Amino acid sequence: MKRNLSLMLAAGCVATCAWQAQAQDDVIVEEESETLTEVVNCKTEYSVDRGDNWFIQLGAGIDVPLFENKMPEGEKARRHVTATYNAGFGRWFSPYLGFRFSGYYGPWHWDNDSYSKARFANLNFDFMWDMCNSLGGVDASRPVSVIPFVGLGGTYVWDIKSAGSNIQHSKGHIRHNSWALPVSAGIQFRFRLCQYVDFFLEGRASFYGDNVNGCAYDRPIDINIQAIGGLSFNLGGVNYRAYNPCRDAAYIASLNGQVNTLRGELATTAAALAAAEAQLPCPEAKAVPCPESKAAPMMSTVRFTINSAKISDEEMVNVFNTAEYLKANPDVKVLIKGYADKDTGTSAYNMALSQRRAQAVYDTLTKTYGIDASRLAIDAEGSDSQPYTTNNWNRIVIFVPGN
Repeated sequence: MKRNLSLMLAAGCVATCAWQAQAQDDVIVEEESETLTEVVNCKTEYSVDRGDNWFIQLGAGIDVPLFENKMPEGEKARRHVTATYNAGFGRWFSPYLGFRFSGYYGPWHWDNDSYSKARFANLNFDFMWDMCNSLGGVDASRPVSVIPFVGLGGTYVWDIKSAGSNIQHSKGHIRHNSWALPVSAGIQFRFRLCQYVDFFLEGRASFYGDNVNGCAYDRPIDINIQAIGGLSFNLGGVNYRAYNPCRDAAYIASLNGQVNTLRGELATTAAALAAAEAQLPCPEAKAVPCPESKAAPMMSTVRFTINSAKISDEEMVNVFNTAEYLKANPDVKVLIKGYADKDTGTSAYNMALSQRRAQAVYDTLTKTYGIDASRLAIDAEGSDSQPYTTNNWNRIVIFVPGN
């Protein structure tokens, strides 16, 4: 009867998963028909943050060891059911796959020539598969989930009391404890109570060698059957971050449509503006002549040594620059003003000296550089007028442009 109920429950869960898978496939097909504008893989991918989807489970149930089962002639051997206790923790590292460490503790009772018993502690590492998420689409709020699992563990058995024990120590004594490495498989039915708590029912079959209970005969494999129920506490809830590249495709297509509409309106407006501008009279622009710039002379003075009216080679360049300036500006006239310093000679002597200095520059401009004499004038200032406060600087001829 129990076996039939378990099969019916499993069949119902599988049917539920298949119905959800068909429903989700329909949605995916519809979404693809709406957004099939690019070659894009629209499969939803899931990721898990490091601290998410850890769980702790606590449970209790029954244990049925399928060991050697015989009694002396005339007595009936029975299978004994004992209590077992379970605790474990694990994590779902994707919506489909997870792992856990699951421990069990309890007594074993069996018949082997007499009533036999022992105690055991077992720890398994289980690899778990969420069948409904895999076949029916990911749904963290699904009310019922079916989770097959396989495991590898270690079992320590002690306080073995059995008349049929036949495994001895090296010293010839019967052993009352043993170690074993079982492999196991099972299935869990998980019922969601809230985001943080699930109720679960699961069955597990563990496969041992023949000596786990201190007896080695009759069959090559000893099997232990467990059925437990309890609560699974989801630390922080069940969280999967989903990403689908096609999720915002419709919204992006809508924005692109709006952009294209605005581009069309802009092009229409630009064409209308160009047509309106073509009808406006274009005023003629009057050319404004640029005034010709007149170059200024590079130097405006010629310096002389003390008591001399001879133009030195170093100062001749200033006379040359003045001549070039006058050639470039034929309407300009120049006044040549000669000076002498007041600390040397008398006022009358200095007046004559300043006259000779001005005349020397005048002659060079007219005779050497061909400047028309009508554009030049001489003014001897002597030493009565000093253009500079530094005495030596006043041994000089200054060019003053005029009309």
